Amino acid sequence: MPNEIHAPWSALPVDEIAGLMRSADFFWCLAGGLAIEQVVGQPFRPHDDSDIVVLRPQLAAVQRHFDGWHLAAADPPGLLRRWDPGERLPWRVHDVWAHRAESPAWELQLMIQEADGDCWYYRRDDRVNGQISDLASVVDGVPCLRMDLQLLYKSRGVRLKDDEDFLRLVPVLPLEQRQTLLDWLRLTSPNGHQWIEALESS
Repeated sequence: MPNEIHAPWSALPVDEIAGLMRSADFFWCLAGGLAIEQVVGQPFRPHDDSDIVVLRPQLAAVQRHFDGWHLAAADPPGLLRRWDPGERLPWRVHDVWAHRAESPAWELQLMIQEADGDCWYYRRDDRVNGQISDLASVVDGVPCLRMDLQLLYKSRGVRLKDDEDFLRLVPVLPLEQRQTLLDWLRLTSPNGHQWIEALESS
């Protein structure tokens, strides 16, 4: 297993992810830049990694599904360590990096979504929450994380690629999700956020 958090990546394409997850008996959806491109309808930038979202209460099933893979918990503030079989990950761990035994590089990042019963909630502010049934929508046969929530996660520390994702997504976001994102940004960024004005004028 690569033993450094900065080890190389060989991100899986969407079709391989969909095939890998076809037999999953738990909730999952595509996330990150690949999901954004799926929703926008075309590729527009390179990707350093490939992401899916899974639910914390279902991690035992997730671990079974990836039996035979090398799984590593990203343990803040920067430790990448083996995720032992049957280990219950602490709340502070919200990412797992994965690769097949024959791969020399990381292939998939599992992003752990907080959930309780039928509801999901935003780990940085649990006033942002909703029904798991509304957490993803299917786009061309692939479940994708709802884009207002995807952008909320990206809003924390905006990078150039996050701004590009925002600008590409806003024109295709349904009016309801634009409003929801605007409400969430006002709630979680009370001192203002650079995307608020753009949403107000869109």
